[in-house]
Amino acid sequence: MKKILFKKILTDCLKFFLISIFGISAIVWVFQAVNYLDIMVEDGRNYLVYFNYTLLSFPKIIGKIFPFALFISFYYVLSKYESDNELVIFWTHGISKIQLINFFFKFSIFLMLLQILILTFVVPNTQDLARSTLRNSNINFFDNFLKPKKFNDVIKGITIYTEKKESNGILKNIYIKKITNLDEFEITYAKSGIIKSINNTNILVLYDGQNIKGKKNNLDSFSFSKSDFNLTNLESNTTTYKKVQENSSLDLFNCYKYLKNNKNLNNKNIKVENCSRENLSNILGELYKRLIVPLYVPIFVLINMLLILISKESSNYTNYRIIIFLLGFFTIIFSETTIRFVENTFAQNIKIIILPFIISIILYQFFYKKLYFKINKK
Repeated sequence: MKKILFKKILTDCLKFFLISIFGISAIVWVFQAVNYLDIMVEDGRNYLVYFNYTLLSFPKIIGKIFPFALFISFYYVLSKYESDNELVIFWTHGISKIQLINFFFKFSIFLMLLQILILTFVVPNTQDLARSTLRNSNINFFDNFLKPKKFNDVIKGITIYTEKKESNGILKNIYIKKITNLDEFEITYAKSGIIKSINNTNILVLYDGQNIKGKKNNLDSFSFSKSDFNLTNLESNTTTYKKVQENSSLDLFNCYKYLKNNKNLNNKNIKVENCSRENLSNILGELYKRLIVPLYVPIFVLINMLLILISKESSNYTNYRIIIFLLGFFTIIFSETTIRFVENTFAQNIKIIILPFIISIILYQFFYKKLYFKINKK
């Protein structure tokens, strides 16, 4: 009977947890997907790139929502069990409160390992895939980002300005500036132009204009009645380098190891693009977020277990529940903000690394003294 009761309450918690985490994540994902429309509209990407990029952001959202959804789920289920007198069934079948706490604490270890897995392996890989999607894609919808009376600099090294865009797609008074390097530039002006696709090649056809090329102190210019400006295989200004959060945990560890040992950073094993001492705090902060912040998961569960210490018949039960909720909410915020205290060496970070262990021990000792000793007195 005890196994059935434990299975029942755990199943209810997990069901609500899964509904919460996927429901909230889906809402956040929809709002974020709307913001990502700029990738397609402003940068001229196609729908497939947009869909893949937004879909690959979903694991990251789940990783962020995980602590909040976990706390809310256990808080709601335990409160409901108390209000419906279902917890009384546990006590009448010989299950003590400390046994229930031990059961959930052990299960919280599994949830903690699950979040570490998500943050350490799943999220970095999907983030890197999302960035690779942009990195390997081309600009397809040029009409989307060529807006009249605006300097359009989406394409790397190229700025395009047009005074007017007619309904038939004809552009008026076009200005194009192309910078190849620090000493070379090219400026093209045309009275009109139109984007055409010829043999799967996007070309901006310019009419009645002038081209000026500059190299160091030399200028060359010529006029034209018609000129083609190739728009194929152009690189976007969208950030395509690997950010710290997109690197694997192993690469971040290797980067930290080589920086710590003052070794040559040209080693082929170093794959972190910005592996520098100036960026060391960000690298350690990312590792802290992946490996240490999930250690607060058992704390969230233990805080919820405070709900079983007092009966709903108590006059202070409502205020007690509010305090427990605020305590859990504050702990979630605190666990996330500790990232700001990450320093450049392991020794400097030891205090915030052991902090979740200390809080867990204090909470468990509180339960042990309050419940286990009470049982022995009886």
